[in-house]
Amino acid sequence: MSDGMLSQEEINALLNGMGTDDAEADSSSGSNELDVNEYLTDMERDTLGEIGNISFGSSATALSSLLNQKVDITTPEVTVVEKKHLEQEFPRPHVAVQVEYTEGFEGSNLFMIKTTDAAIIADLMLGGDGTNPMEDLTDMHISAVQEAMNQMMGSASTSMSTLFNMKIDISPPSVDVMDIKNGENTEYVPTEEVLVKISFQLQVGDLIDSKIMQIVSLPFAKKFIENLTNPEEEISKPEEKPAPEVISQQEKVQVTPPQPSYTSAPRESTQHVGGMSGRASTNIQPAAFESFDQPQLSSTQTGNLDMLLDIPLNVKVELGRTTKSIRDILEFTQGSIIELDKLAGEPVDILVNEKLIAKGEVVVIDENFGVRVTDIVSQAERIRNLN
Repeated sequence: MSDGMLSQEEINALLNGMGTDDAEADSSSGSNELDVNEYLTDMERDTLGEIGNISFGSSATALSSLLNQKVDITTPEVTVVEKKHLEQEFPRPHVAVQVEYTEGFEGSNLFMIKTTDAAIIADLMLGGDGTNPMEDLTDMHISAVQEAMNQMMGSASTSMSTLFNMKIDISPPSVDVMDIKNGENTEYVPTEEVLVKISFQLQVGDLIDSKIMQIVSLPFAKKFIENLTNPEEEISKPEEKPAPEVISQQEKVQVTPPQPSYTSAPRESTQHVGGMSGRASTNIQPAAFESFDQPQLSSTQTGNLDMLLDIPLNVKVELGRTTKSIRDILEFTQGSIIELDKLAGEPVDILVNEKLIAKGEVVVIDENFGVRVTDIVSQAERIRNLN
């Protein structure tokens, strides 16, 4: 250097050094990331995203009812991460929610929520407005978050039962604060080395605009995809017919079918068994078929029915029933789960004045529940049920 000026060689050396440092920095920053395309195809990622959309769509409705806030969950983002790098993914403590599948699948789901978001949810569950949540989560706050996640995961499992066309049950979720950096409550993390992270953008009114992350093992994610894209077709398999028995000529039975007749007079048919003839008397009568026509009402009956058309009736949708003893009922507490006599995804009963009229499936219309009629009893049966 002369006169405070850098020579061209010195400038080139500095530029080359800066380029090397930048390349090393880029290399080190990307060394912890896995290429998702090496583990999941585009179709598999779309399938996981669709499963998340359907299950968490119903969960958002359940959470909205609990918090009395508008809840939105956006389309998920699917990535792959190594277990040893979870500390970089979650450098601060998060609230971990573990859900075990008890029927339908074998495995568990791990959901990660920021502690600040969990504090807002707990404050809303406990009657607050969510604007001044406590920084440290107490046991009561953890219980409130557990109840919220219990409702969300229950709604999600119901949607998954319909999606996969099989019964899916889950255990009550386990909730605790996980600090991966300090090794606290890390037993919730799946044991496999390669994990799939599904990130959802969660919005709760004007209070939360953050992410909720689902962590599952790669084999478990593949099992989800396999069950949805290649379901087991047990019902559609044709029944195997037994092979026809081979009988000798002496054992062959020849039956001469009777000629069709529309009279009630008995006819005789002849059977030849082993070269010997015998006579059997068969009583042939015309077949009687039930009428499939709509019931015919007289003019008097039609007039009487028209007079009743504007009378209001009590319409009730029954999700299911169960029988409990007085002791069981007195032991009910907030958060108790009552098992009904119907499977998840089974049609609900639509009752009018306590009489079964139709069956349907539960839907959501503008954040309100509704029922789509899927099966309805005949008109004659409905009229008889109105009595």
